[in-house]
Amino acid sequence: MDISGHTALVMGGASGLGEAAVRRLAANGAHVVVIDRNETRGRATARDVGGSFFSADVADANEVAAVISCLHDLRVLVNCAGIASSGMALRRSGPLDLAAFEHVIRVNLTGTFNCLRLAAAHMRDLEPLGVDGERGVIINTASIAAYDGVEGGAAYSASKAGVVGMTLPLARDLGRHAIRVMAIAPGSFTTPMTEGMANDYAAVMAASTPFPPRFGNAPEFASLVTHIVENTMLNGEVIRIDGAQRMQPGSLR
Repeated sequence: MDISGHTALVMGGASGLGEAAVRRLAANGAHVVVIDRNETRGRATARDVGGSFFSADVADANEVAAVISCLHDLRVLVNCAGIASSGMALRRSGPLDLAAFEHVIRVNLTGTFNCLRLAAAHMRDLEPLGVDGERGVIINTASIAAYDGVEGGAAYSASKAGVVGMTLPLARDLGRHAIRVMAIAPGSFTTPMTEGMANDYAAVMAASTPFPPRFGNAPEFASLVTHIVENTMLNGEVIRIDGAQRMQPGSLR
């Protein structure tokens, strides 16, 4: 799909991977709409690219529906909103608080599905584009933690494994409407989510990447986003972007 002249919606677009996707899509000619809870950064990012900003909770059906109802010709959704959380399932003080686990699932998994279902309903009514008659493409953000979870990361890994697991069924569901569904599973990337990571642990993670032995950069993620948008044969698949990294047990405690 040629995104130029069409609308792209990026959830969690105020910083990190989402912000990079916003800037790359805008550079390719899209009108980009940013949704984020950080209004200051979100508005600044949208202003930089001549786009629009809305504040919304990705897991709130009414808030997301209200935003999408304002949009015209929404062809691309990039789900980058997410939170990281750590906690051992069982400590001396007792089991992990269930609410903490549920919160991660709500944002990372339920929020992703909520935005997808509402965007797909909008895309279904659009005119087909190009020789394939494509109506839209949805790109979700998983993580290599879906496959290689570390100690203390059960909630995060479960949420991202859910994103991985629903990719193919959703592509099959929405294919009849000419809407593609893809997921990207990043390895260790330099984002605000990883800035608080202990230096020694970050060094170990970088060194465990066969090549290049470093953290990824957000523009590298954004480059893959735009390639997925442009390549219509990419559908129903999860693409790892990790330099062949496989996370070791480690610990997020």
